[in-house]
Parts: sequence; structure tokens; C-alpha cells
Amino acid sequence: MSQKEGVLTQSVNMEVQLEISNFLYREAHLLDIRNYHEWLDLLADDIVYRMPARLTNEGKHNTPNIDYDSKFFDETKLSLSTRVKRLDTSSAWAEVSGPRQRHFISNILIEKGIVYDGYEEYFVRSNFLYKRNRGSATTSEELFGGREDIIRRENGELKIASRIIYPDQVVLGTINLSMFL
Repeated sequence: MSQKEGVLTQSVNMEVQLEISNFLYREAHLLDIRNYHEWLDLLADDIVYRMPARLTNEGKHNTPNIDYDSKFFDETKLSLSTRVKRLDTSSAWAEVSGPRQRHFISNILIEKGIVYDGYEEYFVRSNFLYKRNRGSATTSEELFGGREDIIRRENGELKIASRIIYPDQVVLGTINLSMFL
């Protein structure tokens, strides 16, 4: 089930559109430069961070082809913080050489959601393209798809309260999932 089904919506003004778009571009920049500790500050304490698996259902063109029971990511702020702390150690072998990476975010659509627990929330849909190159490899790895975020304004600051990542690939084009999307 998409997050959208649980959120009442209405359009936002250009100021909010620009603010949230810039927030997502800033987040992408922090991930690109591997500033994961500052990235964690953009996440709400109760964040839900998931990436369900994509399926291929032959002959079914009008279904989302998502298996919500199978997930590549199903994380909390604590598990994301643990992953970031691990990257600071010498046991994060996949990250030792500091792979170069880019997060491209586009097609940002924002709708005003509900006021939840006293906080204003927005439903944000975007597309992503993630590219990574390691060592002296002549090829790059990539992931692409869509994201559905709930972005909450907490004490005047935007925070990502929920992210569901929908990969477009059934078989992922990366050798591991050490990245954040």
C-alpha cells in the first residue's frame, strides 16, 4: 500500500515547493559528499525507511508490481545511525576506498498532508537516479526509481518522517546496498 492512501492532501504554494525541493537537493548533496552524520540530522526520530522489492507480473500492466512483504531496507533512525557509525570503522570494507556517488533527484511533487501530532506534514513524491563508481572501475553501478516521503516541519525545521523507495529494477544493479537513497 502506498503512503498516499493514508494522507489527505491539498496543493502547496510556490514558497513551500521551493523550500522542500531545496531540502531534498541539500540532502542529496550531503549523501554525495558522504556527510552521513549531518544527513542523519535531517531525519525525524521516528523515521520509517523502507525499500520493498519490485516484482515482474507478466501480463499485469496496471498493478504496481511491488512486494511489500520483501524489503531491501526496513529501517529506523537507530538502525540508520548504526549503519553510519559502522562506516566510520575499518570493518566497512565496501566503503574503504570511498566510492564516488551521485544522487539525482527530479520530478518533485508536493502535496500538503495533515497535521500529525501537532506537526505539519507534506507528502512528497520524487524520482531518483543513484550512480556509483568504485576504485578504478570503468563502469558504474546504478539504481533508479521513485520515492514517497512524508516530510514534517518540526520546530521550524524540515525532517524526513517516512521514506519508501520503489526501485524500478527487479534485479538491482549494485553489488551491495551500503548506500542511502
